[in-house]
Amino acid sequence: MSRIEAFAAAVGVDDHAALHRWSVTDLDGFWSAVVEHLGVEFTTPPTAVLGRREMPGARWFPGAELNYAAHALRGTGGVAVVAYSQTRDVIELTWDELRDQVARARAGLVRLGVGRGDRVVAYLPNIPETLVAFLATASLGAVWASCAPEFGARAVIDRFAQIEPTVLLAAPGYTYGATPVDRRAEVAALRAGLPTVRHVVAVPGDLPDATTWADLLAEPAGPAFDPVPFDHPLYVLFSSGTTGKPKAIVHGHGGITVEHLKNHALSWDLGPGDRILWFSTTAWMMWNALVSGLLCGASVVLVDGNPVHPDVGWQWRIAQETGATLMGASPGFLMACRAEGYVPPPLPRLRQLGAAGSPLPPEGYRWVAEHLDGVLLNVGSGGTDVCTGIVQGSPWQPSVTGEIAGPALGVAAAAFDEDGKPVVGELGELVITEPMPSMPVGFWGDPDGSRYRSSYFDVWPGVWRHGDWVRFSGSGSCVIAGRSDATLNRGGVRLGTAEFYAVVEELPGIVDSLVVHLEDPAGGNGELLLFVQLAEGAELDEARIARELRTALSPRHVPDRITAVPVVPRNRTGKKLELPVKRILLGAEVDDTARGVLADPTALDVFPGLR
Repeated sequence: MSRIEAFAAAVGVDDHAALHRWSVTDLDGFWSAVVEHLGVEFTTPPTAVLGRREMPGARWFPGAELNYAAHALRGTGGVAVVAYSQTRDVIELTWDELRDQVARARAGLVRLGVGRGDRVVAYLPNIPETLVAFLATASLGAVWASCAPEFGARAVIDRFAQIEPTVLLAAPGYTYGATPVDRRAEVAALRAGLPTVRHVVAVPGDLPDATTWADLLAEPAGPAFDPVPFDHPLYVLFSSGTTGKPKAIVHGHGGITVEHLKNHALSWDLGPGDRILWFSTTAWMMWNALVSGLLCGASVVLVDGNPVHPDVGWQWRIAQETGATLMGASPGFLMACRAEGYVPPPLPRLRQLGAAGSPLPPEGYRWVAEHLDGVLLNVGSGGTDVCTGIVQGSPWQPSVTGEIAGPALGVAAAAFDEDGKPVVGELGELVITEPMPSMPVGFWGDPDGSRYRSSYFDVWPGVWRHGDWVRFSGSGSCVIAGRSDATLNRGGVRLGTAEFYAVVEELPGIVDSLVVHLEDPAGGNGELLLFVQLAEGAELDEARIARELRTALSPRHVPDRITAVPVVPRNRTGKKLELPVKRILLGAEVDDTARGVLADPTALDVFPGLR
C-alpha cells in the first residue's frame, strides 16, 4: 500500500477524488491530519490550524514553534546523503555524520556572529557542504539563500544584495563535465558588491581572507535547534528576473516543513529506506525540494556537474548505483534521452520518475512508458512561489499520456476565464482559491506587502493567480500550456506556447524552438514569430513547419515569420525565455533582460538584429 493510500485509510476516505475534495473544503481537518499522521513536532503547540483564512495574509498554525532542521535530521540508521560530482569522488554521509557536521557548522556560524534572523548566503554547487550549511543556518533561525556558481557576479549581486547577508559561503571553482571552472574573480566581485558581508567561508578549498570549511567545522558540538515561530523565515528563493528585478520570495519554517512532508510522503511516496535523486542546481527550487527528502527519513542523492557528461546515461547510472526509488528530471533531459535513442539500465528499485520545470510533450510520456515499465511517471507543475507542486500525480492516480493527473492534495487549483469564472475543457488562468501553508511569508524588502499583492492578487482579490495557462478536463486532469504572461493572443484567441513546441520539436532537423507574439498597438493581429534551432547540417523548411502547425493545430498557429537561430535561450533550469526575447524584440537591451540567468550567455545576442 502506498503512503497516500495509508493516509486515506487513516482518515476514512475511499478514493482519491474524495480525498482531494476533503483536502480543499476542510482545510483545518486536512492539515491537522497531515501534521498528526506525518509527525510534525511542535515545541510550542498551535492555538489553531488556520487563524486567518483570507488571502493574502492567511495565518497558519498561530502560536506554534518548531524548526525545519530538527525535522530534517530525525532519520536513523544507514546513509543519509550520497553525493556525486565531476569535481571529486563520491561522498557518503550517514545520519549520525550529517548530524555531527550540522552541529559543528552551527557552532562555526555562531563563532562568526550569526544569530536568529541573520542572512547566510551560498555561491555553491550541489555538494554535501551546501546541505550541511543550510541545515546549520536553519537550526539557528538564521535565513538561507543560495545561487549556483555558474551564475555571473551581477546576477548574484542582484539577488543577494536585497537581503543584506552577513556570511557568504563560496566555491573557488568547480568542474563542469571535463572542464575546470575558476570562480575566484566572481567571488571577489561578490565581496565588493555585498558590503554587508563580514565573513567569507571557502567551500571547499581556499580563498583570500576567508575561513576554510575545515575551520568552520573544527569544534565539536551537540545537536541544537532553536524553536522559531511557524512563519519565521527559513530561506529566500529568487524569481528568474526575466521581467525585472528578481523577487526575493520568503518561505517559512512551518509552511515548508508541513507542505514538503505532505508532498514528499503522499505524492512522492517517500519514507525511511527510500532514496531520492533529482538533478538540480542550488539556484532552483527543486534543490530545496530534493533536500526535504530528509524530512521523510529518506536519503538524498546530490549530483553536481554537467547532467549529460560524459553522456545522457550519467544520471541513470547514478540512479542504478544508488538504488534510487524516486528519480526526478527535467522534461528537456527526458526528451534528449529519447532523441538519442537511449535505453536506461535496469532500475529495480525505482518506483517513480518525476518530471517538472516545463511541459513534457506526449512523446516523452511514451518514451518513459516504453523504457521504464512499472514506474509511475509523475509529471508536475508548481513554482518557486509556493516551493511545491500545484498540479501533479501520486501512486493513487493513473498517469495519462500528455496530461498531469490533477491538483495536488490541499491545493484548490482551477482555471479562470477573463471574467474570473471557473472553466473546464478550455484554456484559462491557473489560480488557487484557498490558502496553502507554503505560500510565501512575503517578499523581502516589501514591508507593506504591495509587491507581493501585485504579483499574485492583482487581478482577482483573494485569489492567487499563478501565471500559468492551463486546461482542466472533466475528470480533473490538466495540461499546462505555458506561462500566461507569455501567452500568444492571436486575433483575440489565446494560444499556449507548449502546443507549438509539441508539434515543431517533433519535426526532423529541429532541436529546439521558441515562439513569441508582438502585439499591434493599433489593435490588429500583431506578429507571431517562431524561432527554431536546427540540428547540424539541417536546413530550414518554413513551408513544412507552417503546414504541420496548420494541420496539427489550426491556421491561427501558423507564424508570420520563422527564423533559424544558433540556440534557443533557456535559463539554467531549462526554461525557455520567451519574455526576454519579446522584450528585446520590442527594443530592450540584452543586458537589461536575462543575460545573468542564461544557460548559454550568448543565446540572446542574435535577437536585437531580428527586430
